[in-house]
Amino acid sequence: MAMDGLLLFTITKQLQTYCPCKLNKIQNLSDEEIVFQLHTKNAGTVRLVCNVHSNTNRIYITQKTETSQSQPTNFVMVLRKQCAQCIIESIEQIHYDRVLCLHLQCRNELGDYTNNKLYVECMGKYANMILVNQEGTIIDALKRIPVYENAKRTIHPGATYILPKQVKKVNPTEVTKVDMDTSLVDQIYGFSPLLSKEFQYRMANGQTYQDILKELLNSQSLYVYPHEYHCIELTHLHQKADVYPLMVGLDHLYQANEQQIRIKEQCGDVFRTVDKELKKAKKKLPKLQSSLEKSYDYKKYQQYGDLLFAYMHQIKKEKVVHVPDFETGQDVSIPIDMRLDIKGNANKYYQKYHKMKRSQSILQEQIEACKKEIDYFEQLHEQLQHCTVMDALEIRQELVNAHVMMHKRSRKQAKHKNKPNVLHLQVENVDIYVGKNNLQNNYITHHLSRKKDIWFHVKDYHGSHVLCKCEQPNEALIRMCAMLAAYYSKGQMSSSVPVDYCPVSQLKKVPGAPVGFVTMKSYKTIYIDPDREQIEKWIRKYKK
Repeated sequence: MAMDGLLLFTITKQLQTYCPCKLNKIQNLSDEEIVFQLHTKNAGTVRLVCNVHSNTNRIYITQKTETSQSQPTNFVMVLRKQCAQCIIESIEQIHYDRVLCLHLQCRNELGDYTNNKLYVECMGKYANMILVNQEGTIIDALKRIPVYENAKRTIHPGATYILPKQVKKVNPTEVTKVDMDTSLVDQIYGFSPLLSKEFQYRMANGQTYQDILKELLNSQSLYVYPHEYHCIELTHLHQKADVYPLMVGLDHLYQANEQQIRIKEQCGDVFRTVDKELKKAKKKLPKLQSSLEKSYDYKKYQQYGDLLFAYMHQIKKEKVVHVPDFETGQDVSIPIDMRLDIKGNANKYYQKYHKMKRSQSILQEQIEACKKEIDYFEQLHEQLQHCTVMDALEIRQELVNAHVMMHKRSRKQAKHKNKPNVLHLQVENVDIYVGKNNLQNNYITHHLSRKKDIWFHVKDYHGSHVLCKCEQPNEALIRMCAMLAAYYSKGQMSSSVPVDYCPVSQLKKVPGAPVGFVTMKSYKTIYIDPDREQIEKWIRKYKK
């Protein structure tokens, strides 16, 4: 569902409480998502996210620190030049429409004050961000629309900014009479078809328009349904909603989709490299196995050489010669290379015999190495399915260290980070650590752990290392850690997933094995059903 004007009104009310505020930093999380770091008087430093993706456009305050793209987009560079260290004086909604205007007090190149405006249009596929100067001229836009695409409303540097056209309707706070036979979308500003159905359903069941509107305008919550959301309960859907504080709900709303978009944009080369290497290894394995099967016939080439030397002076040089076998007396057909004499052909077969005999051990080693390579890249492929941007960057570093990928140079030097980005939960004063890639698993198992800590890993699957910093965890903690290990594994969508656990003292690091690989001496097994909703609740409640 696209955001409607009345939902945006409640969001604007909360955003206005942060004004006036100072704009410190501007970064792009993805090509169509920009985060503004604001310094406010009462709330300290907050992060304002403006998202103008076609299907997920919204504006909200986030507490999370997402990884920004290493290279800023052109529009972000323009914003940094025009609006760096400016003051956001106020945030205004235009006529209950899905358009917000951020009034900015900036300084130009001469140091004089100028009043620019940043319009955030949350209008579905037409969502956009447009920077306008005090004369009403467009400085730049995130999505430019030249005149040959839309002659009525050109969005391009140098053009005059025109607000989206609105059909004349009634202000929602000034409604005196509602036509129940007509959709409220056609009567009142700010309504979407979904909200219209909810109002009409409630009014048909005895509530007044004013009471419903008052509840909506004073709402501080977001009700999220499987396919819909709003700041009031959508009773006409007859479904159970997940209720969040307004800004938290907007942040959570499209978290999985946005995460994948950011990862693909910032770490797409990691996905491509893993897929390419996995495909290459899977293509190589049957060829090696075929070569190994052929090498088992190496003794026949020794026989060919022996027979050719034995009958060298009795046979006539032909493409195929037939000579009797020493033991059975039956004729053996031997192909002859016409470029060589009989002696040369015999020596050639001896060479082939020795080569194939030696190749067996080499091919077996290569097959084992290829299987391990397939297993390794399948593990990375699985880890990439449920990782964050930071996790994907760590996987890239792992591939760089293994000389699979080249080091990616950037103008912006990344700060050296000693600790991997592990998931850390604290439950009843007990620390639980969850690794989502090999570097994190290795760090948890070999650096954070102590001998008596309890270690968890899903059985017979690639998965996360989970560490419980408790010598004798109760059943609830054991089940929680087991579910985390099962959820962050290939068995995420399965039921009754077996999870092995043991003290860290029972683990052994295998010399020469990939990063994060260990074996267990003795262990116990618990069977668990991964529950995504439960995992998300634990993360929201206990994450450090």
